[in-house]
Amino acid sequence: MNFITDQQTMNDLNLLGKHRRGSIFSLFCKVHTTGGERLLEQMFRHPLTDAEAINKRSGVFRHFAAQGLVFPLSGEQVDAMEAYLESPGHGHLPAAVWHGVRRKALASLVRNEEFEQLREGLLAAVYGLRVLGEFLRELGSRDPVGPYASRISAALEVLGDKRLVGMLEGGMEGWGLWTLVRHDYLLRTSLRKGLETVRAVLSELDVYICVGNLAKVNNWGYAGALAQTDSIVWIDELRHPAVSGAVGNSIVLDKKTNMLFLTGANMAGKSTFMKAFGVAVYLAHMGFPVAAAGMAFSVRDGLFSSINVADDLSQGHSHFYAEVLRVKSVAQAVSEGKRLVVLFDELFKGTNVKDAYDGTLAVTEAFSKYGRCAFIISTHIVEAGEVLRQHRYNLRFAYLPTVLEEGRPRYTYILQEGIAADRVGMTIIENEKIIDIITQHS
Repeated sequence: MNFITDQQTMNDLNLLGKHRRGSIFSLFCKVHTTGGERLLEQMFRHPLTDAEAINKRSGVFRHFAAQGLVFPLSGEQVDAMEAYLESPGHGHLPAAVWHGVRRKALASLVRNEEFEQLREGLLAAVYGLRVLGEFLRELGSRDPVGPYASRISAALEVLGDKRLVGMLEGGMEGWGLWTLVRHDYLLRTSLRKGLETVRAVLSELDVYICVGNLAKVNNWGYAGALAQTDSIVWIDELRHPAVSGAVGNSIVLDKKTNMLFLTGANMAGKSTFMKAFGVAVYLAHMGFPVAAAGMAFSVRDGLFSSINVADDLSQGHSHFYAEVLRVKSVAQAVSEGKRLVVLFDELFKGTNVKDAYDGTLAVTEAFSKYGRCAFIISTHIVEAGEVLRQHRYNLRFAYLPTVLEEGRPRYTYILQEGIAADRVGMTIIENEKIIDIITQHS
C-alpha cells in the first residue's frame, strides 16, 4: 500500500525540490552520481508503509553511518562510465566487429570522433568497475553478514565473471581493434543485464554512504517502526533539520492522548514545531534518519497538513473557503478509517474571531474521537483550549512560551504543558511604534 499525502503537505513541509531553498530533499542531496540522485528522489516520493521494510532500510543507513565510508569514485568518473554503459550495444558479435571496423576506418579517413569516444567510454567503464569491485570486496570482508551483504554479493557475482575479471585485471592501454571490440561487446551486450545490477548497487551505495554520513555529522537519530495497532508516535529531542541550532522538544502521542492542542504567541515557534514533527514522520516512513535523539512510531497510512493554505482566485475561493475545503478533504480521509497523521496550523484564520473559535472547537472535538490517527492542532484562540480541557477529551495541551524582558519578547522555543497565557501582541505593536508613526502627522 502506498503512503498517502498530497501536494499541499509536500509544500507545507518543503519536502521536495533540489534547488528549492531549505527543502528537506536539498539537505540530503549530497550524492555524487546521477543514479544516486534519481534513487534519492524515488525514496522521497515513495515512503514505505511496512514496518519490516522501514526498519531494514534504517538498519542499512545505520550500518553505513557507523563505518564512515567515502564514496570511491568522483561524479565525473561515474557519469563517464554510466554514459557508456547506457548507450546501446549490438545484438551479436559480427555486428559489433563491423561497427568497430567502420568507426576505425572513418577515424583514419576523415575527422570522425566516434571511435575515440567508444575507446574513452570503454576505458572509463573498465576503470570504474575495477575500483568498484575493490571497494565491494573490502566492504564484504568487513561484515559478511551485514544488512547490505546480499546486495554486495549480487554485484560481486557479476563482477566475478571470468571474462570480466580478465578484462579488469589486464592492462587497458595498447588495446588493438579486435580486443576493443570484444571488450565492448562483453560490457554492452553479453553482461549488460548483470551490469545493470552493479550500476544499481553503485547508486544505492552513493545514497547509503551519503545519508549515513550526514546523520553522523548532524547527530541525527533513527526511528524504530512499530505495528500499526500500537498507535504511537514518540520523539525525543525533536528538531527541524533545516534550522541551525534548533531547540529540541520531546512529544508522545498514543491511543489515550492522540491529539496535541498547541498554543503560543506569534513567532513562538508553533509552525516550526509542527513542520519539524511532520518532516520527522515523513522521513521515518522512508527509513531515513530524523533530526531527533530518538524516535519510535506506529506505521501510518499517510500524512496531511494545513499550514500555508492559499486562496484560489481561479476557482473563486477565498482564503477562508480554501481552508474549509482543506479541512473537508482531510476529514473525508480520516472518516474512511485510515491511520493518518494530521497537522492543522491556525484553523480558520481567514474568518472572524467568533467563527474561528466555534470552528476550532467543533473540529477539534470531532477529530479527537479518532484514536487511530494522531493530530497536532495549533491556535491563538486559547479560549477554545480552556473549553476543551473541561471535557476530558483525549487531548494533551502544550504551549510555547514568550518571556518579556525589559519590554521585549524572548522566545524560549521549549514546549511547556498547559495553555498559553501570553498576551504580547500589543507589546510588539508598541515596540515597533506603529501607532506613533500613524498619528504623528495626523
